[in-house]
Amino acid sequence: MSASQHVAPIGYPVTTRAFGPAIVALGGMQLMAVLDGTVINLALAPLQAELNLSDAGRNWVVSSYVLAFGGLMLLGGRMGDSFGRKRMFLTGVALFTLASAVCGLAQNEAMLVGARIVQGAGAAVASPTAFALVATTFAPGPVRNQAIAIYAAMTGVGSFSGLIIGGALTEVSWRWIFLINVPIGLAILVVGARALVETAAERTALDVPGAVLATLGSTAVVFGIVEGPERGWTDAVTVASVLIGLALLGAFLVVERRASNPLLPFELFRDRDRVATFAAIFFSGGALFAMTVIVAVFVQDVLGYSPLHAGISFIPFGGGMALAAVTSSWLAPRVAPRWIVFTGAVLTVGYLIFASRIDVDASYWSDLFLPIGGIGFGVGLAVIALPLCAIAQVRAENIGPLTAISLVAQNLGGPLGLAVVSAMAAAKTMSLGGVTGSAVSMTEEQVRVLGEGYTFGLLGCAGLAAVAAVSALFIRYSAADVASAKAAQEAARG
Repeated sequence: MSASQHVAPIGYPVTTRAFGPAIVALGGMQLMAVLDGTVINLALAPLQAELNLSDAGRNWVVSSYVLAFGGLMLLGGRMGDSFGRKRMFLTGVALFTLASAVCGLAQNEAMLVGARIVQGAGAAVASPTAFALVATTFAPGPVRNQAIAIYAAMTGVGSFSGLIIGGALTEVSWRWIFLINVPIGLAILVVGARALVETAAERTALDVPGAVLATLGSTAVVFGIVEGPERGWTDAVTVASVLIGLALLGAFLVVERRASNPLLPFELFRDRDRVATFAAIFFSGGALFAMTVIVAVFVQDVLGYSPLHAGISFIPFGGGMALAAVTSSWLAPRVAPRWIVFTGAVLTVGYLIFASRIDVDASYWSDLFLPIGGIGFGVGLAVIALPLCAIAQVRAENIGPLTAISLVAQNLGGPLGLAVVSAMAAAKTMSLGGVTGSAVSMTEEQVRVLGEGYTFGLLGCAGLAAVAAVSALFIRYSAADVASAKAAQEAARG
């Protein structure tokens, strides 16, 4: 029996020290997946200019990955349970690596967006199975705690370093933000094949129809909203896309009620506090995702920043989120979570409104530094407390599914939020007589009007954050509930 087919015996392969080949493979994939969702923002402006993309095409380069990742994540986790986690982890990494190579060599929009979809699908299989492998690879106690800490740190490192790495690689060529994944992915495949041990397959029923309907429905709605400003809101394709998307999402709900092993168990949504939590996660995720794209293209297209300069300009955002993590940890056992989330969302709204007044003559230190850091702090307060609200007052066996659903809500909120905000920005630009697309060949007046569209889009981000703030007011969990949820989460992991 080959190493890749070996099934884990009773016990854990790693019992003494977390750092080693296994965590390098698992953490490496997590780092790569998070980096890929971040670095693309800084490559959008040069990528759009080189491939001559429309604004809608530019948005699809971002949204196609996130839609596939978020829409297929729950199915990806179930596939690991059904076919073996090591096997599916390596399959996901291989898909992600191959698609990265195609992205880096893409010659047109269709080739790039198609490869991004495959990238997202690969990440949707590899990421949840990687986390599940942490639980079956490392023995409970200090070793597993160390492994979880390393794995979780990759998310933070990837989110923050992606801004700098993405900017630096894009200075050479936007293609390198994808091509750099190829040697890393190949190394993960080699290390993972040797260091990881296969888990027993459970052969549970897979809700493939549910995953397909959710992904296609979300994609169709996003397509209609993204294409609306260019095609026209009464255009047959625009209207049909939105209506078909809504019909597919309705069919998804019907399928989930009848599925033997649904991706979205309805019994988990009978608590209205949990529904409010998911609404807050969805809209705060949309505000964050759309804001990062809008600001990244604004500083490059309108202010003329280089990709590296743009990446460095986001450093206060990471600092704000780090400060929010410390603050939220201190407040969590003392203050009801709705007030933490509400305060963070309101701060985000305020700083977004402040940022919406900037124009082509903006200065970084007087106009951008404070709102970028402030938005990071506000968003951090909101998104750090919400995942614990999602698992408050639930049985231990439901912690995993609810955590996964939280990630899906955040991932799907991103492209939908970006679609709405981008539509607002494009409509504003065109109403002022401007044009959309790459700013490289625009006149000074067209760039100025483009900037007004982008800043109007920031008001759309503020609207999404405001909905998250209102949703937070309906979360009635206490500080004690959140503390218990955190303890239960740690117990489930350990």
